[in-house]
Amino acid sequence: MASSSLQYLFLSSLSIFFFHLSHSSAAQIALQPKGSTAVHLPVRTNTTSHSHQYYTTLELGDRDPSTLNVIRNEVSVVIDLGGQRTWIDCDKYNSTSYHPIPCGSRKCEAAKGSGCMGCTLPGPPRPGCTNDTCGSDAYNPIKNMLYAAGLGEDVMEVYSTDGQSAISSNTVPDFPFSCGASAQLRGLAFGTIGMGIYSSAVDLSKSLATTPLLINPVSTAPSYSEGDPSDEYFIDVKFIRVSGIRLGSFNASLLAIDKQGNSGTKLSTVAPHTVLQSSIYESVVNKFVKTAALKKIKRVASVSPFGACFDSKTIGTSSTGPDVPVIDLVFQKGVYWRIYGANLMVRVKTGALCLGLVDGGAAPRTSVVLGGHQLENYLEFDLGSSTLGFSSSLLLHNTSCSHNRIFQ
Repeated sequence: MASSSLQYLFLSSLSIFFFHLSHSSAAQIALQPKGSTAVHLPVRTNTTSHSHQYYTTLELGDRDPSTLNVIRNEVSVVIDLGGQRTWIDCDKYNSTSYHPIPCGSRKCEAAKGSGCMGCTLPGPPRPGCTNDTCGSDAYNPIKNMLYAAGLGEDVMEVYSTDGQSAISSNTVPDFPFSCGASAQLRGLAFGTIGMGIYSSAVDLSKSLATTPLLINPVSTAPSYSEGDPSDEYFIDVKFIRVSGIRLGSFNASLLAIDKQGNSGTKLSTVAPHTVLQSSIYESVVNKFVKTAALKKIKRVASVSPFGACFDSKTIGTSSTGPDVPVIDLVFQKGVYWRIYGANLMVRVKTGALCLGLVDGGAAPRTSVVLGGHQLENYLEFDLGSSTLGFSSSLLLHNTSCSHNRIFQ
């Protein structure tokens, strides 16, 4: 689920992320002052990109005393819940506190590095151009590009929080990341791929429903060693309901991970909308359309990539967004994640509202990929107990991801 010289516990909600740093063989991070429970990283949505990406900004490296610069390198990274490690564009990265991680070292082994990287470019060593460096990779899932990279570490400044307000600045002395290059940034909204975590200024944790996080025994990464499990987050959906009616017109085995690591349900901040295997997609959309018709919601021409769009004038409003049929993801013991209109419907340029589901084809690697639009609520990843907590719609609590008090 997370790997590096430090282990990072990711709590994600797509508005305010909190890094929970846990100890490793390399370091013990104690947040100051006493009472701090997490690290605050604001997460923003890129609304200018068709990919609807989420990103946060990291403060890395020592301050430059020659320029009296009080700000560290501000590096914006796109959040990828399924990413193996953080990587940044080192072509423009300048820091005197950066250190390459040596190949064959304990830190390299902990980060699952492979081989040694070198550099033949002229000039002194610099981030992204060092010899005898732990080999890693940098993956851009937007363009499906994989590059060899060197692993390094640098100082990172973060702000601790007690969940209600930002308390104090803290220094992480050896934050690890891979060094990529500018050519790898194609398709990204800001900077590079990053990984993040979450909690909220609104205490919803006691009202969360929970379901186990699954480990896919076969890695889904573009580069891995035989026997490696997946770094992505999977959940055990047993069946799907639309307006309370269980769907049975597709093979239920598609919802379970098979021995080859195929099928199942995973969460993704890279996919802007939920992607379903074709038979699941058809079953959900057909039932949704029929149920919407009973509410006198008028269907209109589809707008790519969506297959079911509706006249917004025929859709009422409710406390949870557009008044449309709800979709439930049902887990073991009857626990379910209900997705309401605000997280189901997408407004397109024609003024129509489309069901935010995409047909992923007959044989995708993963049957159900829950995308960013459907995840924009309170989610809590507890890696210690391997559980996912979820709140369904925050609108039921009269709040939203953008309503937080920290730094306001």
